[in-house]
Amino acid sequence: MTDQNILPPLTQIPAYLQTVADYEVEAQKHLSDMVWQYLQGGSMDEHSVRDNLAQFAQIHLLPRMLKDLTQGHTAIEILGQTFPHPIFVAPIGHQQQFHPEAEAATALAAEVLGSNMILSTFSNTDMRMLKQENPYKWFQLYWQGTREKSLALVQMAEAQHFKAIVVTIDSPHTGIRDRERRVFFHLPEGMQHPHTPTHIPLPALNQGDHPVFHGLMKIAPTWEDIAWLSEQTSLPIILKGIVNPHDAQLALQHGVQGIIVSNHGGRVLDGCIPPLTALQLIKKVVPTDFPVLYDGGIRRGSDIFKAIALGASAVLVGRPCIYGLATAGALGVAHVLKILKEEFEITMALMGTATVSEITTDYIFQK
Repeated sequence: MTDQNILPPLTQIPAYLQTVADYEVEAQKHLSDMVWQYLQGGSMDEHSVRDNLAQFAQIHLLPRMLKDLTQGHTAIEILGQTFPHPIFVAPIGHQQQFHPEAEAATALAAEVLGSNMILSTFSNTDMRMLKQENPYKWFQLYWQGTREKSLALVQMAEAQHFKAIVVTIDSPHTGIRDRERRVFFHLPEGMQHPHTPTHIPLPALNQGDHPVFHGLMKIAPTWEDIAWLSEQTSLPIILKGIVNPHDAQLALQHGVQGIIVSNHGGRVLDGCIPPLTALQLIKKVVPTDFPVLYDGGIRRGSDIFKAIALGASAVLVGRPCIYGLATAGALGVAHVLKILKEEFEITMALMGTATVSEITTDYIFQK
């Protein structure tokens, strides 16, 4: 779409927007081609982007009938905190690309729908602008190259009453994104990132040093940094981007209080194991009550049910929220979350499950 043909955000929701798929089609009309390719794209051949979506079709639902569901509800508890439902808003940076009100609009929608909002380090909206007394908000931390800079952001999040720190660990280096390169993707000049520069200064290279291993990898976090961070804050540390059961076990040993199984929406390492498969491997090696959240490819309420049946404590929704944001700002995000929430509630009822804790592998059949 040429820049002249980009439609402004809608101010009311038309009747033809009924599903996340409808919002995906609509969102493209409101974004430049460059931003659209950034949003939709993944790394290399985009196998992981497609796998994240396709994996749900391999799981069939196995409903139970004639159960009393009159006491049903969708509330869950994670780390002592109760949430009205298990649909969380994934951390996504640079949201001003999609709508002028950026993360402020997404946060407002999340609050109205009772969704836990995970605010990105690369937010264009200062965390101090989000409502302090909203209990449903976590802060996502990208390691800042040093312990001091990273801790400063954690302490700011503590002061703003964020309830947990989500450390994204699967992206020490950006994925190779062919689509972005073809459209010469770049962030707008002068875009504000109040919490961090978009490029953390790299260590000086000596002659013969490797630019990847002696550059970016030199300032990437290690398990020791995670253990140190968990000792510096009263907030729980949750690691996002774990797919290997060995790393899940290491997380337990280093003071981590929860993990988010994710392959970064297929945007970093192409061919990475689909997160639903990784979820099942990880659930075998962690304690039953250890919070394992799920991120990747959720487009329907039935997808949420399947992820929870396979052991997820809650799910994160990323691109669908941005489809809503690009289409109609806070109103669009709220409608996308409402669609997913209603689909999930109706799926629960039709499956014969009154509470989220009842959703187990007994209710699914894998091909």
